[in-house]
Amino acid sequence: MIRITRTLAIPDSEIQEQFIRASGPGGQNVNKVSSAVQLRFDVAHSPSLSEEVRARLIVLAGRRISQDGVLTIEAQRFRTQGRNRDDARVRLVELIRSATEVPELRRATKPTRASQRRRLDSKQKRGDTKKQRRPVGQTEG
Repeated sequence: MIRITRTLAIPDSEIQEQFIRASGPGGQNVNKVSSAVQLRFDVAHSPSLSEEVRARLIVLAGRRISQDGVLTIEAQRFRTQGRNRDDARVRLVELIRSATEVPELRRATKPTRASQRRRLDSKQKRGDTKKQRRPVGQTEG
């Protein structure tokens, strides 16, 4: 069982892990040992997730999620299977945890009359400054 928040946990049965060969560091073992981890989590059909969390997770996952709704996380930062496995699980937990946070709705506000006036005054002042730089006799336009 992977605990995400106090109210949300994902059973190990919903997560599939496959060990593959990693590129990068590893010395002689890199061609012999499958130390990289490919973690798969079926977001679309997971009974553990609410609809809101599922929708936000699909958006957050971006291209790491397939058309069928399966999230794939590859971890190959470390030389050992165990550390890569932990890394993939930590990344999954962080992604789901960020999907559980409800974004604050932005309230549209109107600029105050004074701020609008200040903005227009500064634009006018800047235009006047530029006008002063023009050669004498050049027409406005």
